[in-house]
Amino acid sequence: MIRRLLSAAALVLGLSACGFHLRDALSLPPDLGPVRVTARDPYSPLRQSLERSLGHAGATIAEPGAKGRLTTLAISSERWASTPLSIDQFGRAQEYTLRYAVVFAMTDARGDEIVPQQAVELSRDYISVPSDSTGTETERELLARELQREMAASILRRIDAATREVRQAATDAARQ
Repeated sequence: MIRRLLSAAALVLGLSACGFHLRDALSLPPDLGPVRVTARDPYSPLRQSLERSLGHAGATIAEPGAKGRLTTLAISSERWASTPLSIDQFGRAQEYTLRYAVVFAMTDARGDEIVPQQAVELSRDYISVPSDSTGTETERELLARELQREMAASILRRIDAATREVRQAATDAARQ
């Protein structure tokens, strides 16, 4: 029992000494207002995932038919690509890279830029044995869903980083 307690204490001290700390939850500026997420594809899984995540972070998601000036997270491009990495002795591709690139920007209700337009690209490698194609499509679909989740998290981290200064200024003003 004491050995476990000492091991846990050593682990905690070691992790804190190396600078490790848990990431804070996404927090948005209090004056952000309702947020509209737009994409070329209205049924985009990324758009839906971003709406859910922004809602969990405390943002009010604008109704689909909402008019007027709203904070807008605009996904201007989503691109998928699968590129062969290696081939076998017969010239058949055996290993692929699945790439997912998104271009997005965020503006507030006044039209001011919160997050400037930027591109995020993620990729994963996977093996596709040409003689056994049964699991290849399933693996590719799983990787695609994983990349979509990671892309949503990456976009939200960029929004968090861009709005951190605004939140800090509001916090400092409230303290004074």
